[in-house]
Amino acid sequence: MGYAQLVIGPAGSGKSTYCSSLHEHCTAIGRSINIVNLDPAAENFDYPVAMDIRELVSLEDVMEELGLGPNGGLLYCMEHLEENLDEWLTEELDNYTDDDYLVFDCPGQIELFSHVPVLRNFVEHLQRKNFKVCVVYLLDSQFITDVTKFISGCIASLSAMVQLELPHVNILSKMDLAPRKKDIEDFLYPEPQVLLSELNQRMAPQFAKLNKSLIELVDDYSMHELRPGSDRYLHSVRRRCRCEG
Repeated sequence: MGYAQLVIGPAGSGKSTYCSSLHEHCTAIGRSINIVNLDPAAENFDYPVAMDIRELVSLEDVMEELGLGPNGGLLYCMEHLEENLDEWLTEELDNYTDDDYLVFDCPGQIELFSHVPVLRNFVEHLQRKNFKVCVVYLLDSQFITDVTKFISGCIASLSAMVQLELPHVNILSKMDLAPRKKDIEDFLYPEPQVLLSELNQRMAPQFAKLNKSLIELVDDYSMHELRPGSDRYLHSVRRRCRCEG
């Protein structure tokens, strides 16, 4: 049985940085890990790429040949991947054994893990190939600078949890850029009534019922929890790996 980690989250949330630091840490402690690039628009990597979707399809080529924009082109690329799961992906997976650990660095288009079934079908294919899969969802710490951003980030994460139906860890990235510690704790351990009061103050009165429903939704999904991470910690891991290496 193989193991896989799906790293998802909005664009710019630090997914590739997370993958790079994870690779350096595992290398330092002598554990085997393989990072897979699933972003057809990616160009530069700080980690060795074990598998690369650009060998199958490139966003630049799709935009040029089909005249699509970045978003439409990315969706086309991922749908093309979905159509080739039984061929390209299966052939690539055959190069790894049950002892290998795969980490998939995914693109940051939210629709891919909240609305369209591409990543869900991708995960189901991995499971059919006897992989146990979990999700790491990265969210920029700037999403806890105010209640409106916090709620939008929670809803996006919940959508991914419902869509993918996998063990799921939510991590706040770039914690060294986060606001004051007290503000962080207010969002890590939120009181529903306090959130609702703040949300109502920021929104027009006609949105009161919607605000109440959103807060209740976040509160009802008690398994939804944000765990603080830190780019400073990630950089310290990199430095430690260099010293041990």
